[in-house]
Formats: sequence, structure tokens, C-alpha cells
Amino acid sequence: MSLPRTGPVRSEAARLAILEATAALFAERGYEHLTIEGVAARAGVGKQTIYRWWRSKGALVAECLLEGLLFDDRLALPDTGDVRADMQAWLTTVFAVIDAEPGLVLSLLAAAAEHPEVGARLRDSLTGSASISGRLDAAIGSTTALRPGVATEQLAEALIGAVVLRALSRSSSDADDAARLVDAILGDAAD
Repeated sequence: MSLPRTGPVRSEAARLAILEATAALFAERGYEHLTIEGVAARAGVGKQTIYRWWRSKGALVAECLLEGLLFDDRLALPDTGDVRADMQAWLTTVFAVIDAEPGLVLSLLAAAAEHPEVGARLRDSLTGSASISGRLDAAIGSTTALRPGVATEQLAEALIGAVVLRALSRSSSDADDAARLVDAILGDAAD
């Protein structure tokens, strides 16, 4: 038997208002100028309400990202049938976001380091069946992609690790970098 929940009940309407306010302010001002005070004012809630549910700005932004509120479908992995081209296009977009919002990835990393549940959700969203490793699994045996038996989850982790390293080093990237990275992780394209 579980004990009854104590403390204030989390209002779904307030949660959605906070997430929508965060996404709107992020779009208007960027991560660096996003404040909990601004989110609270826009959402019509107190700062304490936000801090009760999210311990930091990074955790709040991470939830917005995971809910698909920050970049619409821009960060979705394309599915044209050519996994190599799709990965290159996705990485080019990710690198552009990192270049435009360098604090975003760093805050997501900090939120994941501080809150294991945020890290687990980020990992699951990136390596789940509808994401990178899922797409790699679907490409096994195709003429343009991967041989049977390849460890797709580890390939996905290596790809994300390279993105994280790029964000940490704050080095700019372009489409050629994305192509080289895909070749390094997936192996050279078959002729």
C-alpha cells in the first residue's frame, strides 16, 4: 500500500503554462537570457512553483526539449530512406543549433549530471526505437548502410558523444564535419 501524496498537487494546466512560457521565451531571447523570473511572470505562476517541479533552468529547458516544444521538428531525425544522408542532415542541423545556442547543450549536460532522471530521459529520447539507434537498426542490411550484427546502440552513443564533445569544446561545425563524423562512426560509405 502506498502512502498518500503530501504537498501541493501538480496542476497540469500550470505545468503546460510553464513549459509554453519557457519555449516562448527561449525562442524570443535564447537560453542565456532565459530566466525563471521571466518564465514565472509569463506563465502566471510563482517562482517557487517552478522550483518545486524543476530544480534548475537546465532541467526546465530539458523537459521542454524532450516535450518537443523548443525546436518544433527541426531536431527530429529525417527519414528519407538513406540513413547516411539522414544522419548527415540531422548532424548539420544539430551543429547549427549548438553554434547558435552554445549554452543550451551545456545546460542540458549540467541538468543531466545534476538530475539522473533528466539524463535518463535524454538518453532514452536519443537512443530509443524512434531515434538514432532505432533508425540504425532499421538500416541494417540495406545497401547504403550497416552490416548485420553491428551494435547500433553503441554507434548512437558514439555519435551523441561526438556531438557532446563538440558542444563542450565550443568549436563550430559545418556539413563537411557532419559527413566526416557519419563516415567515422558508420564506416566509409559503400561504393
